[in-house]
Amino acid sequence: MPDTIVYRGKDNIYLNITNRCSCDCEFCFRTFTTDVFGSDLRLSSEPGAEELTQEIELAFLDGPAEEVAFVGMGEPTMRLEVVLAVTEWLTLRRLPSRLVTNGHGRLLNPSVDVVAALARVGLGAVTVSLNAADPETYDLLCRPMFSKAFREVLGFARSCVAHDIATTLTAVDLPESDPNGCRAIAEAMGASFRLRPYVPPPESPPDSPPESPPLAR
Repeated sequence: MPDTIVYRGKDNIYLNITNRCSCDCEFCFRTFTTDVFGSDLRLSSEPGAEELTQEIELAFLDGPAEEVAFVGMGEPTMRLEVVLAVTEWLTLRRLPSRLVTNGHGRLLNPSVDVVAALARVGLGAVTVSLNAADPETYDLLCRPMFSKAFREVLGFARSCVAHDIATTLTAVDLPESDPNGCRAIAEAMGASFRLRPYVPPPESPPDSPPESPPLAR
């Protein structure tokens, strides 16, 4: 079977461009399934921009979508050039675009003014996974590959707000994530906030495949 690089759900079209991530979040659905909305998001290779745009065109043959979002089983800004190329393609066709990210884009691409580049190609919205109201809890829950990542997530989100990209911070609905604290952080920087449901691993017999969780982001 070919890799699933474009899939549908919640009236949106989603782009699965990498399985690599700079976090190893303890609550991530990747710990127990690769299935989202009935699609297996494991990649044997990472798609290029042209392959993605061709698949997006085919996806629109099945009907309209509210937006096209970079949401797969990894961190999209690990492939920033592809994000920029596809976003520009979407903008030229007046198709709404959204990036779902852990906010590490500037750490992953230190030689690029990442947010300015995203704004330049017309990114419409960004959803940043905050998941904690303080750096210590962030490190425990998200287990980032970078030190001082929490501070950078906040800086990335503030820069998105400053560049007039519609910005939403999110947190998983866990007591330790301090949803009220995360909401206060979002409001203070002029961003929206959304609480995501926690999806626990299913309790299934060893020979039974886990049920597909709802898209967490």
